[in-house]
Amino acid sequence: MTSMMIKTDESYNPLDLAELVIMDRDWVFDRPADGELIAEVTGIWCNYRIWFTWQEDCGGLTLSCALESKFAKPLLPKIHSLLALVNEKLWLGHFDVCSQDGSVTFRHSLLLREGAGTTAEHLHELLDHAISESERFYPAFQSVVWGGKSPAEAIEIALFETIAEA
Repeated sequence: MTSMMIKTDESYNPLDLAELVIMDRDWVFDRPADGELIAEVTGIWCNYRIWFTWQEDCGGLTLSCALESKFAKPLLPKIHSLLALVNEKLWLGHFDVCSQDGSVTFRHSLLLREGAGTTAEHLHELLDHAISESERFYPAFQSVVWGGKSPAEAIEIALFETIAEA
C-alpha cells in the first residue's frame, strides 16, 4: 500500500483514490457513474455491498456498507428501536434502514472541500471500520428479523464478548 494524498482542485474526484484502495484489496468493483464506485465484499456473516458516492457540488464523499439482509415492513418499528440502540454504541458513522426495501446500511460521510483531501490510508481505515461495525452488529439485526428477539435482547447478543476459549 502506497501513501498517497490527492487534494481538491477543479478535476478532483476522490473516487479515483478509492478505486486504487479497492484494487489494492483485490475486491470486485464497478464505476457505474463518475460519482459512484461499488464493490462486493465477503464478510464473516454475509456479503456486503460497499459503495462510495462523490457529490462534487458539496464536496461530500459518502462510504456505505449494505448488509445482505432485508426485513418485512411490519418489523420496521423493532428495527428502528434497534437502530437507536446500535447507533448509541458507534463513535463513527451510523446505521440506517431503507423503508422501501428493508435494507440495513452503515454510512459515514466526509467533507472534502476548500483544499481538503484524503489519503489511501484513511480510506483503508474507513473501509475497515465500516466492515468491522457491520460484522459486529449483523447478529443483532438477524436476531430481530429471524430470531424474534426484542431490540434490547438483540443488542446484548451483539455486544456479548467471549473472554476465554473452550
